[in-house]
Amino acid sequence: MTRVSCIVEGHGEVVSLPLLLRRIAQWRTPQTHVDVPLPIRVHRDRFLRKDEEFRRHLNLAAKKAGDEGWIVVLLDADDDCPATLGRALAERARAAVPHRRVSIILANREFESWFIGAAASLQGHRGFRASADDLAIEAEMPRDAKGWIRQRMQERSYGETTDQPAFTAEMDLQQALDRCRSFRKLCSEWDAFFMPAH
Repeated sequence: MTRVSCIVEGHGEVVSLPLLLRRIAQWRTPQTHVDVPLPIRVHRDRFLRKDEEFRRHLNLAAKKAGDEGWIVVLLDADDDCPATLGRALAERARAAVPHRRVSIILANREFESWFIGAAASLQGHRGFRASADDLAIEAEMPRDAKGWIRQRMQERSYGETTDQPAFTAEMDLQQALDRCRSFRKLCSEWDAFFMPAH
């Protein structure tokens, strides 16, 4: 069994990311068994700007992962370029924990962008309704992905700690893969770790 130790910034991701990774395991590598303990939640700005915070949390994640484990850092890109920031953070992570495999995933722009990518599969779920125009939008374009989802929920408001895990459990992973570059990054990192080329 492989332990995947995660670092996240949002309350919703504490529940949603382990659920998502277990779904990816069943989808892409059903022969593997993964253990995803409760993620370490960080304050994004402090984590990115204070080197001692960055190192401390990565070392904690390394201890949780164990010698053969994997560390996944998932943050919202917000207005940053995911590729540029991701490369810089990957270099810092290698310096902080050179003895562990670390993947930096920056959801472009937020975790909820992946729901926009898989919106067709979420129709009617928890009051979510998207029009044909909504389904054709470039999934990672809306600046406020949470707000985009919230506006399309009928008779209730989007709650990060309740709806995010529910949508994560329901979303079509192939749709998200096809429409969201940052989700493809997560899946390619998964494949590289669990299905390395021989």
